[in-house]
Amino acid sequence: MQQIGADRTSSTGFRGRDVSSGWKHVDILLLVVTGLILAFGLVLVYSATRRFAGGTGILLRQGVFVLLGVAAMAAVSVVDYRRIADWWQIIYGVSMVVLAGVLTPLGSLGAFGTKGWYAFGPVVFQPVEIAKLSTVLAVAGYLGSVERVDLRRLASALLLLGVPMGLTMLQPDLGSALVFIVVGLGMLVVGGVRVRHLALLVLFGVIAVFGILQSSALDQYQKDRLTAFANPDGVSAQARYNIDQAQTAISSGGLTGYGLGKGPSTRLGYVPAQQTDFIFTVAGEEFGFVGSGLLLTLFALMIWRIWRAAQLAADSMGTLLCIGVMSLFLFHIFENIGMNLGIMPITGIPLPLVSQGGSAVVASCIALGLVQSVHMHRYA
Repeated sequence: MQQIGADRTSSTGFRGRDVSSGWKHVDILLLVVTGLILAFGLVLVYSATRRFAGGTGILLRQGVFVLLGVAAMAAVSVVDYRRIADWWQIIYGVSMVVLAGVLTPLGSLGAFGTKGWYAFGPVVFQPVEIAKLSTVLAVAGYLGSVERVDLRRLASALLLLGVPMGLTMLQPDLGSALVFIVVGLGMLVVGGVRVRHLALLVLFGVIAVFGILQSSALDQYQKDRLTAFANPDGVSAQARYNIDQAQTAISSGGLTGYGLGKGPSTRLGYVPAQQTDFIFTVAGEEFGFVGSGLLLTLFALMIWRIWRAAQLAADSMGTLLCIGVMSLFLFHIFENIGMNLGIMPITGIPLPLVSQGGSAVVASCIALGLVQSVHMHRYA
């Protein structure tokens, strides 16, 4: 299997034992950056929802989910990731059952005709966020236990990726389905899959996405939302509305922005779904280029520390786990901010650790807890 770093052992062996506690190997910078992004997110959620009658309640719920996420991140980080990976079949299987459950009468119909949520009173749970992480764990656990990825093992890995992707498309949620493609590609590249096989997979993926856009799997308004960035003149004004308002809000912020709570588009609610999908517009409008640039810098530091954890991992399983998490975050960040800027399709993918939504925040924190576990237990 292809290696990133040196002095690596297989997933069943260890380089040596360190008598010191794993807490001494916590990635402090990753921890601090995560906390700063979470705090930044709460500030943006506050500004985006303060005009609502229940804005305080939304902020409080988000704060509770942040605390739950931090607690989950700490709990996961102290457990050796190899012990967690030993249970990947069960974790993956349960998450797939829960993901499939939203397609039954138990699921709730959300915005734009997508059925991907469970509603428990004021609490809404989106299982695809957990499914993304469980799939990363499953592929890392499977490929990390083999020496060579032949066609049979490649087919098995693709099946692990294909099941949640297919279930997500049935909702339909093309944006989240694309996440599984990107995550799978990143992990397969590091996993040692042959280049010609990867080229065929990329070609197949492009054809599949094009075919979905041309098929009846998505309603016309969903197709318009996805293609408005590339063909603004070929879609209705309604389909362009989100992009137009988002670009107006971000560009009006200038260098330093209007200040917290003073952005006109944010105060008047011109940008739809601003506390979720389009939360980056709050940063651009109220904190300007400086504030949004700071947020991007924090994300860049987070990605770097995840990459570093992948390089230092004790085995291939740890490396694959970190690469899967890194690919997951990279795609979410690039796609979310890209659609806010009007250069990527509108897919409804949240900005990690920032957008309002308990499922995404908790899942992201658990993912970073797994990365911390890889970093902390690299000498175990």
